[in-house]
Amino acid sequence: MTNDNGNQAVPMVIVNASTNRTLALAPTEKPEKNFGLDFKRWQQKIFFYLTTLSLQKFIKEDVPVLPDETPKNERFLVIEAWKHSDFLCKNYVLSGLEDDLYNVYSGVETSKEFWIALEKKYKTEDAGLKKFIAAKFLNYKMVDSKSVIIQVQELQVIIHDLLAEGLVINEAFQVAAMIEKLPPLWLKNYLKHKHKEMTLKDLIVRLRIEEDNKAAEKRGRGNSTIMGTNIVEDTSQNKRKMKQTSGPKK
Repeated sequence: MTNDNGNQAVPMVIVNASTNRTLALAPTEKPEKNFGLDFKRWQQKIFFYLTTLSLQKFIKEDVPVLPDETPKNERFLVIEAWKHSDFLCKNYVLSGLEDDLYNVYSGVETSKEFWIALEKKYKTEDAGLKKFIAAKFLNYKMVDSKSVIIQVQELQVIIHDLLAEGLVINEAFQVAAMIEKLPPLWLKNYLKHKHKEMTLKDLIVRLRIEEDNKAAEKRGRGNSTIMGTNIVEDTSQNKRKMKQTSGPKK
């Protein structure tokens, strides 16, 4: 039996405690290849994939150590069975890497050694990524020339990235930060000194209403200008008509 990627699918096996019967679950779809980006998300996906194959324990366990009194033939069977499963686990993870990374890690001995090597490499890079996202958040400033709601959404994406990297930012801090980053023409002080604490949802609703009101006022001013221009033009045209029809007196 093969999965969509053409690899042999090994079903996950569980035991039903009530009936003592063995049930098999089909493995989930294999994650896409990792190209050295967003390692944490790929790692979670590949771990879940290994779990559906009942191979996840091999990324954490060493070769089993059996008691000295274990018969040689039993010792041989247990160790060989472990090596076989560890070989499958390691190669399932290896096959999830793009070719250049595959060549780098194909020489590792065990799944555990392989998993630790990946974490050392990419968790160091993740630390740099956290600093980059934090700096992006701190340096973000809204401008008057762009929709505030669009800028709020951009800021929410950055906050989501921070949360995904394990940085804890509570809602009160998010609200305060968004108010501080509002453009100069917005009512920062009014929002900042409100007695009732606002949720993030409340703040976004207020900003949306305020932006709609500003847009309506701008349209109203534009219409007034156009109407004033039309009145001036109509008055000038009427004066010209009156001159043309009156003519010189006999």
